[in-house]
Amino acid sequence: MTTVEQSVEVAVDLRTAYDQWTQFEGFPRFMSVVRRVRQVTPGVSVWVIGVGPLRQEFQAEIVEQVPDSHLFWQGLDRRGLRHRGEVRFRALGDDRTEVVVRMDISGRVPLGLIGGAASRVVGRELRNYQRYIEGLGEAGEGWRGTIRGGHVQPGMPEFSKSQVPTWPVG
Repeated sequence: MTTVEQSVEVAVDLRTAYDQWTQFEGFPRFMSVVRRVRQVTPGVSVWVIGVGPLRQEFQAEIVEQVPDSHLFWQGLDRRGLRHRGEVRFRALGDDRTEVVVRMDISGRVPLGLIGGAASRVVGRELRNYQRYIEGLGEAGEGWRGTIRGGHVQPGMPEFSKSQVPTWPVG
C-alpha cells in the first residue's frame, strides 16, 4: 500500500475552497489526470483517470462528508485499484484555506503511481486546483449536504471541528 499526503494553501475563503472541491464533474478542467467524472448519486461517482492513451475507470463512494470541514471516500472496486482517502479544509484566515489530501492506494495501481510518483502527482494536481480556484475567485454552488456511513443525512446539522473524526487506518 502507498500512502500519500499533500497539502496546499489557496487564497480563497473556506466555503469557496470546499464548494469548488465538491464539484467533482468539474475536476477535468484543472486536474491533468482526471479525464471524466460522472456523479451517480450524492455519494457515488464514476471516475476516468489517465495519462496519454492509458485509462482506468473506477467508482468512488463518499463515506463521510461535512461541509467546510472534510470528506472521506473509498473506491468500490475490490479487484483492481483499491483506494481510500480524505480531503480536509481548514481556514487560515478570511481569504486563505489549507486543503490537505491523504490517500491510501493499493491493488492494480494505474500509471505507475507507486511511492514518490503518487505523491508528486497528487502535489501537482493540488497546485492545479490552487491556480484554478484562485483564478476564479469564487465557486459555483457546491453540494452542501452531510454524509455519514455512506448515507446522505437529511437536515443533519453541521459538526464542530472538535467532532471531526479521524480516518480509520488499517
